[in-house]
Amino acid sequence: MTTQPLQFLRRGQPVALGNVPPDRTLLEVLREDLGCTGTKEGCGEGDCGACTVVLGEERGGQLHYSAVNSCIRLAHSVNGMALWTVEDLAEDPLIQPVGDAAAARQTITLHPAQEAMVQCHGSQCGFCTPGFVMSLFGMYQNHVCHGEAITRELAQEELSGNLCRCTGYRPILDAAQQMASLPGMAVNEAEVLQKLKQMAHNQSAQTADFSYIAPTSQATLLAARAAHPAAQIVAGCTDVGLWVTKQHKQYSQVLDVTRAVELRQVAQHPDAIHIGAAVTLTDAFAALTAQWPQLHRFATRFAGLPVRNSGTLGGNVANGSPIGDSMPLLIALRAQVVLASQARGERQLPLEDLYTGYRQNVMAPDELLVRIVVPRPSAQEQLRAYKISKRFDDDISAVCLVLNLDIAGGTVQRASIGAGGVAATPARARQTEAALTGQPWTEATAQRAAAVLQAEFSPISDMRASGAYRRQVLGNLLQRYWLESQGQPSVSLDTLTLEAAV
Repeated sequence: MTTQPLQFLRRGQPVALGNVPPDRTLLEVLREDLGCTGTKEGCGEGDCGACTVVLGEERGGQLHYSAVNSCIRLAHSVNGMALWTVEDLAEDPLIQPVGDAAAARQTITLHPAQEAMVQCHGSQCGFCTPGFVMSLFGMYQNHVCHGEAITRELAQEELSGNLCRCTGYRPILDAAQQMASLPGMAVNEAEVLQKLKQMAHNQSAQTADFSYIAPTSQATLLAARAAHPAAQIVAGCTDVGLWVTKQHKQYSQVLDVTRAVELRQVAQHPDAIHIGAAVTLTDAFAALTAQWPQLHRFATRFAGLPVRNSGTLGGNVANGSPIGDSMPLLIALRAQVVLASQARGERQLPLEDLYTGYRQNVMAPDELLVRIVVPRPSAQEQLRAYKISKRFDDDISAVCLVLNLDIAGGTVQRASIGAGGVAATPARARQTEAALTGQPWTEATAQRAAAVLQAEFSPISDMRASGAYRRQVLGNLLQRYWLESQGQPSVSLDTLTLEAAV
């Protein structure tokens, strides 16, 4: 079985690599094959952000930038994209001075993301610095270059996937806000897009004989799935990447679902939002928070931005991890999943019915999850999502609980509750829903339902929490929901702000 040549754009020139195994990570290619050792190898699991690079991809005629973790990203997944590492910011001829900076080009030696880190003393040991700089570069292109201010809150959110062990975050957040005041630099996007178009034209056509298969339509994707049932399915690789780096698994053939155009779309319908399975978590949460603004902080606490930029909503759902945060939310939103095969077409079922056991589901060997259907909210709907974890940002839930009650005339008309971290699969709290439906929405009802919720699950004890703690938290969160529904303000780290040093 042959390997398709890997091609991407770097410093304005196409890079072509042959014989790259399908399970080789982007970090391995950068450090070991290309000698780009500025990109650091830290945790190897997408947690620390030391390996952050920025990808550029054409979307709707525009260049879209994403900071991603190269340690768990498969190298072939960046085929046909532009790539920037920390070495490129001062060397790429397509990153050019703009405005007043253009007249003084010869005096500019660093990109504003780098210069701001120097001026704000944002680095000590320097190991995490390249990752921070690349996240800052992505922030610069996505915000500063569009005239958008970088607030303290935005900087905290977009740097949450980068960990620093010595400097502390205050000077790094200062650097994020200072970038816009430095002489401007910007990617020549028109030229990058032209070069990406030319590179795509020169690439050979995809065939099913390659060891890394990335079909560009749903039909060809399902055909490839039927023809290669043993191929490892990948999307953003935020979990499969760990199987490679931590469990040392090897895959001779990989089927990438993220190039199929139908799976990359968010479609707005009168009664529901249809989210393609290959839509990134960043874009999927953007679509959901546009409809439910109260979900914004919950969405930003799903890992860090580089993980959300790679990981997909469909991948998180199909993975079926009991501690995946998107599933309790989607269950509470009464979402349905659409499965498809080449032979039998499509079928639709409630998301909670997808799972049969720990990381097991009802999908046939030739089926794939192709989209998630999320109904639009009702007028009486009151939605709250709670994530309990040891660390506020970039951490895995001990308990995730999402409550969605339709309350009218002081009575619970309908209840949908999704829970994570309390069973072998993401679960719907059906007994608690029954205990609430048709009851007056009073404190006594909430307390009785909290007791039912605590008894409904038998969570295990592990490194994140004990079973007893999880049960207690379930009841506490339902009572918290009651208090918030009565106008009590939510008190949490959300109410705290980091002020810049004077």
